[in-house]
Amino acid sequence: MTVDPAAIADLIEQVKRLAKEYRKRTGRPLGVTGEVAEYEACRLLGLCLAPVRQEGYDAIRQTPDGMRRVQVKGRVLFPNAKPGQRLSKISLRHEWDSTIVVVLDEDLEPTIIYEAERAAIAAALTAPGSKSRNERGQLGLSKFESIASIVWKRS
Repeated sequence: MTVDPAAIADLIEQVKRLAKEYRKRTGRPLGVTGEVAEYEACRLLGLCLAPVRQEGYDAIRQTPDGMRRVQVKGRVLFPNAKPGQRLSKISLRHEWDSTIVVVLDEDLEPTIIYEAERAAIAAALTAPGSKSRNERGQLGLSKFESIASIVWKRS
């Protein structure tokens, strides 16, 4: 079952408000970045959420050439964030066609969205020299930006 982003828009807005209040009271993030990023990618790029627990991808893009499987990653960048922010694990074991990174501000609002193709990500992950890349499947945000294209930007 795919989900239309419009059907959950009110829920996501509530989640954002709760996450902001939780961070204000505790100083800790609530842990909803991934869900918010998936929602925003679908809403802004016209994707559909994939069925839950789908291995390898989170959203589907219909194209004239057929279905493309899109992995979605999210990253919140707070003001004065330290450089070297990393993305969560990108696994090459599962099937997917591209990865989207949704960069969110401190209020969980999207600021920019990048997309990179699987081949470019695979090359970056398997390049020699980094244990976090090679063994843990993690890319730094700046590395991802260097191999990706901007597909949406807040004006």
